[in-house]
Amino acid sequence: MSKVAFMFPGQGAQYIGMGKDFYEQCPECREVFDLASKASGLDVPALCFEENEQINITEYTQIAMLATEVAMLTAVQNKGYKPDVTAGLSLGEYGALAASGVMSLEDVFKLVRKRGIYMQEAVPTGGAMTAVLGLDTKVIEDTLATIDGIVGIANYNCPGQIVITGEEKAVAEAGEKLQEAGAKRCVPLKVSGPFHSPMLAGAGEKLGVELENVEIKGIEIPYIANVTADYVTDPAMVKDLLKTQVSASVKWQQTVERMIADGVTTFVEIGPGKTLSGFMKKINKDMTVINIEKVEDLEKLAQLSQ
Repeated sequence: MSKVAFMFPGQGAQYIGMGKDFYEQCPECREVFDLASKASGLDVPALCFEENEQINITEYTQIAMLATEVAMLTAVQNKGYKPDVTAGLSLGEYGALAASGVMSLEDVFKLVRKRGIYMQEAVPTGGAMTAVLGLDTKVIEDTLATIDGIVGIANYNCPGQIVITGEEKAVAEAGEKLQEAGAKRCVPLKVSGPFHSPMLAGAGEKLGVELENVEIKGIEIPYIANVTADYVTDPAMVKDLLKTQVSASVKWQQTVERMIADGVTTFVEIGPGKTLSGFMKKINKDMTVINIEKVEDLEKLAQLSQ
């Protein structure tokens, strides 16, 4: 029997107004935003719906994105739908945690607020990220191994799209070598730091301290971790995986391929934008993909019952 996966996007898909229709039309969704405000000490609805510059600053982006994703997830759950498996890209993994039931929503929100702050604080000067387009993964990995300095893979997004991260000089040198090796383009990203690189390990350590106070429950819905691209079968693994995730590569393509290998044929992207749906077209265009971004999108869920 075919399976359904819920997937949650990461930082970068945010925009002013995301989730506003859910907030206005669904009391349970409004409660999610209010809980996010209480847990974070921020006015999350104002952050998401009113014009402001904070929404694109990491320490605010993360809680805004997660509140929106969990509100949308709540609306989906209220329709009676649940996945066979769940996963999320980077920050989106916390959406998957919410769906999995492995920790309380309040704890998820508190953690992500701290995560955003710690990642923002840990950003060193001289860090950079670049998207490498149209080059084989093995060629990228081999080329990075020849570069002096800190540079590695931040995201395995999909075939033909890898993001590299690290010291600005090393990332720039890698970009030049990768173009010489045949990359179609190397596009520097407008980000505030070298995320998912060893340069952010300090943020992971601080997050680890916060995680010590979080109660980990049983895993109700199976979920796949970014760090391993594998199922988290032991709740005791959750804290170490989240601590490591801040500075480790996000194995998104491998995560999706694992779900497909296990019989998932329908992927529901829950959250702002269609980033993960775009990746899916390049990973396996034969899959069914549903986007939940607006209240009217909930009607698409009827496909899951057919």
